[in-house]
Amino acid sequence: MPGIVLVGAQWGDEGKGKATDLLSGRVDYVVKFNGGNNAGHTVVIGDKKYALHLLPSGILSPGVVPVIANGAVIDIEVLFSELEALSARGIDVSRLRVSANAHIITPYHRTIDRVGERFLGKRQIGTTGRGIGPTYADKINRVGIRVQDLFDEGILRQKVEGALEQKNHLLVKVYNRRSISVDEVVDELLTFADRLQPMVTDASLELNRALDQGRTVLFEGGQATMLDVDHGTYPFVTSSNATSGGAATGSGVAPTRFDRIIAVVKAYTTRVGAGPFPTEQSNASGEYLRSKGFEFGTTTGRPRRTGWYDAPIARYAQRINGVTDFVLTKLDVLTGLERIPVCVAYDVDGVRSDEVPVSQSDFHHAQPIYREFPGWDEDISGARSFADLPMSAQEYVLALEAMSGAPISVIGVGPARDAVVVRRDLLG
Repeated sequence: MPGIVLVGAQWGDEGKGKATDLLSGRVDYVVKFNGGNNAGHTVVIGDKKYALHLLPSGILSPGVVPVIANGAVIDIEVLFSELEALSARGIDVSRLRVSANAHIITPYHRTIDRVGERFLGKRQIGTTGRGIGPTYADKINRVGIRVQDLFDEGILRQKVEGALEQKNHLLVKVYNRRSISVDEVVDELLTFADRLQPMVTDASLELNRALDQGRTVLFEGGQATMLDVDHGTYPFVTSSNATSGGAATGSGVAPTRFDRIIAVVKAYTTRVGAGPFPTEQSNASGEYLRSKGFEFGTTTGRPRRTGWYDAPIARYAQRINGVTDFVLTKLDVLTGLERIPVCVAYDVDGVRSDEVPVSQSDFHHAQPIYREFPGWDEDISGARSFADLPMSAQEYVLALEAMSGAPISVIGVGPARDAVVVRRDLLG
């Protein structure tokens, strides 16, 4: 049985929660391998909607073991808040496993994130202010706090002291804020230790043993390809590797154990925060996509920037991730449009580029070259086979598939859990 990686192909918010949920009833483990509570999944089950921020989507599926692996960063207060909210709605959360090597978001990380972003002024990146970036920075600087540190108060105190020795100078002398005491940080973190300890595991060992036993493991990426710290639109990116390679480093499972790489791509494009966005529509078309697609952040509530489908980005995502299957979501949002533009290439200073420019400056100035497709008026939310779709919708999907570099195996045709057209079994 396979290891499966699921990632976003654009700038996030593609509907990965729905794709994960579609698979999770047939898998044994769902693993969050990067990111923190700076992004969210919205999953609709029947008439109930669940907004998840830190927890893997698989926690909603009975029998699935959800894992927060070492590549993720954890705000423990948010973790228990989400667990309690799900428990109150009758969801069994007792199966959750947390890597001992995952890093913890502390109060000083959140403070530095918020004041640091404001300090940047016009150069702001668009961070959510939840402490994700500073936590990853401390990880790389080797002054981070890991889950396992909570169970040795002496080690925890020593590490917090070392981190705050530098950060208090920054807060007081640069940002004109009060210093943070070691005691207040340590005391807050220790309040969670006893509740957290039963969930903690050697995630790498447990996941590899599961694969050895023939279990199916789904690795769920937060954010998306164009937000990857190495391969995205740097510096307007997240602080972790959201691409398929991050699944290996973020979980301790070797890439040779991944059998399928599934990328979720929206039938149009959105992004949140600053940064280049060639097909953005700051007009009536953009507002149409935003309102009909309900394009507001699951975690932040911020209105998303909206634009047309960008085929070079999809091809880029296919190449970077080694995508074997695309899941195309929100095709229904395009219903009612007379014509649907698709970006097929860019004009960069008068020169056509069929691929994403490597230069940040070139990409920032890239003008989309569009090809238009006929739209459709029929309600497609009840379609369950490809033949059920209007001919114009079929032609649109086939054109995107030809331009994007991998098969479109699943099509989302509505917000309901079962509103999908399956062209190829993602586990077959």
